[in-house]
Amino acid sequence: MAKGKFHLTFPEQLIREPVIYSVGQRFSLVTNIRRANVDPEEGHGWVILEMEGTEENLADAIAWLLDQGVEVERLTDEAT
Repeated sequence: MAKGKFHLTFPEQLIREPVIYSVGQRFSLVTNIRRANVDPEEGHGWVILEMEGTEENLADAIAWLLDQGVEVERLTDEAT
């Protein structure tokens, strides 16, 4: 199993969508929200998300998130 921690930044049109639930279900990943800030009034949101699964599923999930318009940055353990 592979595990990674990611900083996700959501565009305004996605902040009310179940993106994290969808990525977990679609790619058979265990997701764990470590920190988050969503401000619908300002139209932005970010999440520090741990994802665990196969390397292939993680890579596919990241590609899907990027395709949806989510900015994805992989973090090291020291970053959060």
